Amino acid sequence: MTTISTKITGGEAVYRVLKANGIDTVFGLLGGSMLELYDAMHQGGEIAYVGARDERAAGHMADAWARMTGNPGVVLGAQAGPGVVNIVTAVAEAQLAYSPLVVIAGAITRADQAKDTFQEVDQVALFAPISKRSVMVTDPSRLAPMLEDAIRLANSGRRGPVVLHVPRDLFAAEVAPIDSKPVNIARPGPAAPEDISAIAAMLSTAKRPVIFAGGGFKWGQGREALTALAETLEVPVVASTGHADVMRHGHPWFAGQAGPRGNQVASRLTKEADVMVVLGARLGFNSTFHSNDYVGAKTRIAHVDIDGSAVGRYFPAEIAVQADARLTAEVLTAAASKPAADEWRAAFKADMESLAEKRAEEARIATLPMHPRRALAEIRAALPENAIVTLDTGNTCLQAADRLAHYEPMSLITPLDFGLVGFGLAAAIGAKAAAPERPVVAVMGDGALGYTMIEIQTAIQHRLPVIVVVLDNEAWGAEKAYQQEFYGGRLLGAEITSPRYDKFAELCGGRGIWVEGPGEMGPALEAALASNETTIIQGKIDPGALMTLRKDLFKAPENTPQED
Repeated sequence: MTTISTKITGGEAVYRVLKANGIDTVFGLLGGSMLELYDAMHQGGEIAYVGARDERAAGHMADAWARMTGNPGVVLGAQAGPGVVNIVTAVAEAQLAYSPLVVIAGAITRADQAKDTFQEVDQVALFAPISKRSVMVTDPSRLAPMLEDAIRLANSGRRGPVVLHVPRDLFAAEVAPIDSKPVNIARPGPAAPEDISAIAAMLSTAKRPVIFAGGGFKWGQGREALTALAETLEVPVVASTGHADVMRHGHPWFAGQAGPRGNQVASRLTKEADVMVVLGARLGFNSTFHSNDYVGAKTRIAHVDIDGSAVGRYFPAEIAVQADARLTAEVLTAAASKPAADEWRAAFKADMESLAEKRAEEARIATLPMHPRRALAEIRAALPENAIVTLDTGNTCLQAADRLAHYEPMSLITPLDFGLVGFGLAAAIGAKAAAPERPVVAVMGDGALGYTMIEIQTAIQHRLPVIVVVLDNEAWGAEKAYQQEFYGGRLLGAEITSPRYDKFAELCGGRGIWVEGPGEMGPALEAALASNETTIIQGKIDPGALMTLRKDLFKAPENTPQED
């Protein structure tokens, strides 16, 4: 008589945990360390798989998917050793973006560990400093519970990546069947009543109030609460770096992004405010440079964030609160009263009108090669209101940070504090997988796209059409700007030659559009959107239109000789 086993493999157990927790898409690159999981996904058929061409890109896709859905993004490091190590950059990115990434990392079979086995490295130690937790599963019965722990930890408190290392033999091991349930995530509440009263009292006497809003509103689906607070109090709102979609573009009380990557109006508000209510933000380096150039030395601050260790860390907080941004905003809207600050409001309105005029002037720049700000103005005008934009890092994207328009919630994904190059395309694919009904546009430099250009094939193969706009200045623009300003114009390594990426897209089965100059970028984007095909739009931009960001890092030598 044949005995039919009632047990399941570890791979099947992992599949059941992912499915139960609403993770309907995972990203990875096929390797031999977890084929039982791949087989379980194939047989189960309820979790989509997006196979990238590089593990780093797969990690960025999962990161973007997580930011769009609010669920942990899952990337499979399906090959122990080199495949897993390739995910390091994506984990570091997620760590500094506070994105709930879960890495299921294949590991050497338990019996072969610590024997200098082929492809064996200390993966647990490698990821420990750049994740919330890096841990090895050592027993088949612990695989499902530890994956549930990883999901819980990644999406609790200040979110971040968790790396779960699973030896090859555990995926094949037989375990008792499980009826997996969704992990219950503990959610924070609003600020305590006494803190709400104190913040309301502080606002009531303010003459120059401002609300500083961060990513906490995005994770908490809090745009309506933030908007209601601003409209009730008639107080301007500025966004922290990378979160220019916390309010609708063009809202009369929204100043846009503040800080060194923001606009002059928002930066003036945070520097000159007498009272600043910080909600769901850290006032971190990217938004403030930790400098009183961006946050006034005498500004009274009420600081609310989900991470208590961040509250008051960089600027003194008169009121320090660990709480949820959205829930706090809802309670504060009911408790606070409109401050007597009409002169401040009038100045804000006038400044926003001046900023709009300046943006309109940029849209009329007619130089050739095209000025990047003209290109960005045309992109801004052509973007539909439901578009998702992913930005890369670099000089051109620095200028794009506050020059595009974001209308719907969850419309902007950027590298944030890690500031890595090569993020935009992979993030666009992940965002498209999360929101297939919305158009997704990645804005990148020519150097950045070179990192991950093969992922165009991934987008086409998996029918995830995205648009990549390549603003080609033939340079590593940020570094070129520094060499020009601080090193006498002596350029080494700054100038690069890139291929015709538009032609590469066509070779992959997509669409390519070459832009010659002003007036063509907007129509090219509109045509790409209408086609619903994966498209690369490439255009040369003025290589001299650069700006320096980190002037604090350099000092130009006196009497530096200039080249002829």
